[in-house]
Amino acid sequence: MFKVTPNPPEADAIPDPESTSPYSDPNSRKLHEAAERALDHYLKPQAPPERKPSHMFVVAPNMDNEELLAHACESMASASIMLSDFASLLDTPYRNTVLGIQQVVMLGELAVNRALDNLEPPISN
Repeated sequence: MFKVTPNPPEADAIPDPESTSPYSDPNSRKLHEAAERALDHYLKPQAPPERKPSHMFVVAPNMDNEELLAHACESMASASIMLSDFASLLDTPYRNTVLGIQQVVMLGELAVNRALDNLEPPISN
């Protein structure tokens, strides 16, 4: 069976680009905008809100570097002693882990002490 097909197709068979555009009708524009918002909501998530730090534990802003470093040195020395005491209560594999942590704390304490040594004392009048 042979089917007759016009070559080229008749003019009324070709869809009008204006009629297929999502912007041809004001209602379709609103629908298109709503679809874009929905896609943006799922495909372009908003950045999380900026995190505000807690004010429960705050270092006084007027402390100078020497005071801060001295306090850090004392805290690290205390942590080193606590870890050493705790390690003496543990068996071998855990003792070695705690002693390794204690060594890292002690190295931090040495670094803070060196920073304190490098600070120039304030000149008093």
